[in-house]
Formats: sequence, C-alpha cells, structure tokens
Amino acid sequence: MALVKAGVLVLDCAEPEKLAVFYKELLEGEESDATANRVEITTADGFRLALRRDVNATPPSWPRPENSLQAHLEFVVDDLDAVERRIVSLGGRPLEAKDASGPLEERGYADPAGHSFTLRRTAPTAPKQG
Repeated sequence: MALVKAGVLVLDCAEPEKLAVFYKELLEGEESDATANRVEITTADGFRLALRRDVNATPPSWPRPENSLQAHLEFVVDDLDAVERRIVSLGGRPLEAKDASGPLEERGYADPAGHSFTLRRTAPTAPKQG
C-alpha cells in the first residue's frame, strides 16, 4: 500500500480565485475543491494544481537571478504559437528568452500572478544549466 496517496503542486498567490480562472482555462481543468484560502484544479488526466492564498506573496523574478524560482511549471504542447496566444488572452505574459533567434522549442511565460512556467515541444532531456 502506498504511503502517499496523491501529489498536488501548490502555488502561493494573493488572489487564488482569480489565478484559478487562468489555470482552469489554460489546462481545461475543473475546480475540484475550494475554501476561503485555497482553490484546487484537477485536469482530465488527473494533474492537480492548487492555488493558496498568501497576502504577502511576492512573484519570483525568473529569469533574473536576484530571486530564485519558487516553483516552475512545465507543460508539453504540440503548437507553441497557439498555446502562447491562449496564454496571452487569459492574462499571462511571455518572459524574456536568453536566445530569441530561430523557432524556439521552449518558451517561458508568467501567469497573471507572476509565477513562471515553460512550454516545451518535447520533454527535456538535458539537465538544467545555471
């Protein structure tokens, strides 16, 4: 019998209800649990993401080095351009890329509360550098 029954990725933010709207739309998920200080979303494939209220939440500054990553989501997609348009329409924004030449296999974004995430065409094969 497994000791851990499930895993949930939790992001702290000032307004979990508003951020939940972004992720429900982006992930095509459903709100599976909600309290005054936490909203949980579950996707069709069982991925669980929760947004927890922290009135003092400070967004990370990634990719700038003065503030480390607090959490980093990574989504594998088929069409980077289509998903980017969807992210921007939902209130997310692209993050500066180190090498903007040519078609990128990976792109960085921030959700409306400033949490960073990456879109990739395929799962990463190399270790993180830096």
